[in-house]
Amino acid sequence: MAEIDLFAPLSSLQWVERNLLKPNDYNPNKVSEENLALLIRSIETNGWTLPIVVRPDYTIIDGFHRWTVAGREPLRTKLGGKVPVVIVAHTDAAEDMYGTITHNRARGTHLLEPMKAIVKKLLDEGKDVKEIGRQLGMRPEEVFRLSDFSKDEFIALMAKGNTYSRAEILTRV
Repeated sequence: MAEIDLFAPLSSLQWVERNLLKPNDYNPNKVSEENLALLIRSIETNGWTLPIVVRPDYTIIDGFHRWTVAGREPLRTKLGGKVPVVIVAHTDAAEDMYGTITHNRARGTHLLEPMKAIVKKLLDEGKDVKEIGRQLGMRPEEVFRLSDFSKDEFIALMAKGNTYSRAEILTRV
């Protein structure tokens, strides 16, 4: 096997017109609309941190979902119709498929205990449940399950800072 130039992809980094790229026909990775919205929020919050990996003919090896959201507003306008790409020239189609799968699998999944520690740290830092949910793409009940608070403690946390009027008893006469 030939030695791979590990620096080659990043040395090819460039911003190109999004419409030059085309998806591959074998990607098994699917993402919900909710997670695509989270990806848009991530790009708006952090900037574009990970280029799309393409073959020399601009077929996407990794980054289909980044390419997808780059075509949606507000990103299309904010990016001027461009996306960052790095080019990887494999010797055969199998290497492209291996690249797609290994990129997806290498990112892994979120494990329960580390996610609980993150939610706890955010709550300890005074972040509220709504903000955590919005930033991490979670519903309040997901934040609750990761928080290790009792139901009553969590309800009190959710109500913190909110004011409610006194209840009145209405009777029919």
